[in-house]
Amino acid sequence: MSKRPPKVIVTKIGFDGHDRGSRVITACLRDAGMEVIYTPPWQEISTVVKLATEEDADVIGISSLATDHLIIPQLMKALRDAGLDDVKVVVGGIIPAKDEKELINAGVAKVFHPGSSLEDIVNTVRSLAESRTHSEV
Repeated sequence: MSKRPPKVIVTKIGFDGHDRGSRVITACLRDAGMEVIYTPPWQEISTVVKLATEEDADVIGISSLATDHLIIPQLMKALRDAGLDDVKVVVGGIIPAKDEKELINAGVAKVFHPGSSLEDIVNTVRSLAESRTHSEV
């Protein structure tokens, strides 16, 4: 029985419209054989949670370049409330050290900073996707 490829949502929540980096990451993850659902910028948390449920996403990648990472703890709570505790979340962008600690404490699996290698991003996302425990038998 073959295993499906990792399924990743790449999105931006809040009012940050800088999507160049997220488009690059989307292409990179697709080239690495992952199934990627890319959303345009300005997504609401409830929309991302609904999409993660409908698509059975393994990983959600959030791009933040304009302090919208500060609402990610709300996303993490919404995922838990929806029973999606096992969906891994990664964040990329300009994240100050003090905010990174808050994100990790909220349940974010990994924060990627400017200059992170594409290879590291692909390997980390793949590893997180493979470690996700699916609720189905």
